[in-house]
Amino acid sequence: MSLYFEDFVLETTSVSRGRTITEADIVNFAGLSGDFHELHMSQEYAAAGPFGQRIAHGALVFSISTGLMIQMNQVHDTVIAFYGVDQLRFTKPVFIGDTIHVVKRVIGARPKPPCRGVVTFETIVTNQNGEPVLVYQDQVLLKARS
Repeated sequence: MSLYFEDFVLETTSVSRGRTITEADIVNFAGLSGDFHELHMSQEYAAAGPFGQRIAHGALVFSISTGLMIQMNQVHDTVIAFYGVDQLRFTKPVFIGDTIHVVKRVIGARPKPPCRGVVTFETIVTNQNGEPVLVYQDQVLLKARS
């Protein structure tokens, strides 16, 4: 069941299910975005680079994180719009086969009359080892009950 603006409590934390990043994800995202950089597409090139292997696009990881949020069913029926993102930082590479989770903590909420409000989250995307790979603050515009 989706939560309305008033249902979000400061400092509440929620964790998504896991999502494993596949080679198909990277290839499909490259085709969609047009980003065919060799760090993502060439094993030989990437092996000689700073990460030793191919990495997922940062924008792909961010996009998947937004999808994992929707799959948490907290805002599926009450979201009006994705309102913004701040302080986006890629802190570790994501490799093919890594499983990511999204940890969202409510850090702000403000009403936006009539009948809606903006909730701000601190979002941390972690890999299967619990290491942050992406951090950001995001805001969603939600329906209010009244």
